[in-house]
Amino acid sequence: MPDAPVILADEPGSFAHGVLSARHPALIRAVRDAFPYGPGQRRALEELLAGATQGVIEPLGTEDDEQWARWGARQYLGRSWFEVPFLWSESYFYRRLLQAVGYFGPGGWQGIDPFRPFKLAELDAPETDEELAALDRLAERPLDEQARALLHGSLWGNRADLGFRLSAPGAPMAVTRLVADDSEVLWSLLPADTLCLVADNAGRELIPDLLLLDHLLRHGQARRVLLQVKAHPYYISDATTADVVDAVRRLTGAEGAAAGAGERLWTAMDEGRLEVLAHPFSCAPLPYADMPEDLRTEFAAADLTIFKGDLNYRRLVGDRLYPPTTPFADVTACFPGPVAALRTLKSDVIVGLDPDTEAALVAAEEQRWRTSGAHALIQVRPSRVK
Repeated sequence: MPDAPVILADEPGSFAHGVLSARHPALIRAVRDAFPYGPGQRRALEELLAGATQGVIEPLGTEDDEQWARWGARQYLGRSWFEVPFLWSESYFYRRLLQAVGYFGPGGWQGIDPFRPFKLAELDAPETDEELAALDRLAERPLDEQARALLHGSLWGNRADLGFRLSAPGAPMAVTRLVADDSEVLWSLLPADTLCLVADNAGRELIPDLLLLDHLLRHGQARRVLLQVKAHPYYISDATTADVVDAVRRLTGAEGAAAGAGERLWTAMDEGRLEVLAHPFSCAPLPYADMPEDLRTEFAAADLTIFKGDLNYRRLVGDRLYPPTTPFADVTACFPGPVAALRTLKSDVIVGLDPDTEAALVAAEEQRWRTSGAHALIQVRPSRVK
């Protein structure tokens, strides 16, 4: 993997510093207000709020300390949250938050997802109905247009209507914000016997992913799909198996084309053509270059693996300050099979840009283009590791 500095959060004003100093405290308060937690959980949340912003990294005090030691905790304990790799500190924060609310038990709050109210609110939002209604119009279009629109719906996540309405007047606006577009290479890798999709967020962002998978299964572009989700709640909205079920139920309870997609997805899960997997490494604070051998074997068996979203991109290429023109193929060389990334840009890491694109982005927006969510990319490395 090309050498580049690991992203830290020690620079005030940087994106990473803002996440640790502002976003995490706001999240703690939102979680605290979303549930009638008892004094124990509320005290633990307040301690996390103080410790994560002004204190140092401390051990969990549970059997998970051994696992986190293998994931690097020994070298980071006792240090400021802002002085260790951003990916690691951000991931450890969420593990500590789950511990604070009693997610891992024992007790009555064991297994209660602290982010579930936010996920369900997205599924129930009026905007979700509007996006699903667009499927009825999309179904009238040729199959290649449907496929392209669904791909862009998945790419843009909770702005999925931009993808569903690509065939409408003015829709090319969404395409012009692509800083890299290997979509034709992606289509050339289909049909596939086994397609793996590593999911990102739940709620309104998961529904477009499921609709894309339904289209690929329905039209013979994938015989079998493996949907990799998180083994437990992770970050604020990352998808778990429960979130997949909620999203499919949301589709089956809708009207028109959305209901048909939901029913087909339910049947595909029932028949094993759509399988939901949740490997423990899905919640590790490490890049996929460090994945365990059993997970590497799973990915190697797929004809194509698609990584969705910003966090998965950071873990796929490495959370480092690469020169933006670093080839995508170079930083994914450790991945054992053909791999693609669908990502809206929401963090500092970026590779695979041509020099003209980078220059234009910097000239227009300085560094804001990396984190604003206004740009996206489709990048593909079609060959297998030899």
